[in-house]
Amino acid sequence: MNKTDTVDIKDVINEKDMKKRNEMYNKYVNAATPVHSCLKNVWRAFLVGGLVCTLGQGLNSLFMYFGSPETTAGMYTILSLILISALLTGAGVFSKIAKYAGAGVLVPITGFANSVASPAIEFKKEGQVYGIGCKIFTIAGPVILYGVVTSFVLGLIHWVVKIMGVV
Repeated sequence: MNKTDTVDIKDVINEKDMKKRNEMYNKYVNAATPVHSCLKNVWRAFLVGGLVCTLGQGLNSLFMYFGSPETTAGMYTILSLILISALLTGAGVFSKIAKYAGAGVLVPITGFANSVASPAIEFKKEGQVYGIGCKIFTIAGPVILYGVVTSFVLGLIHWVVKIMGVV
């Protein structure tokens, strides 16, 4: 679409003929909508997600090499990935990586850490309590809440089933 084909939204709104208005609106939407390659996005997510997993495996192996038991090394690995994500979010780098990689960094624990750190950084100017304290769980809060409630309900079901002698 060249410059002569672009449509101003004001012209679309002011158009009285509905058929012409719809055509103008479709041209406006097509001009404003970015074009993405699905295959390219999937490849980027796969590549960067694989790098995140490789980093995690490397950290896990490093912690085990220095004498941590496997379960402890796994916890240290998760904490390290969360710390790295929070630091990258604070430095403004994580959003650039996420824009490039998409789900490759947003789905794993790194995305969760970013979703907790971002509101805290954004609202820090409102103070410790009303800014950081209230906004830090804006996105992550529901995830934590439903995780805890679901764990409780499943634990309760398991306990009842165990008392009944089924398991």
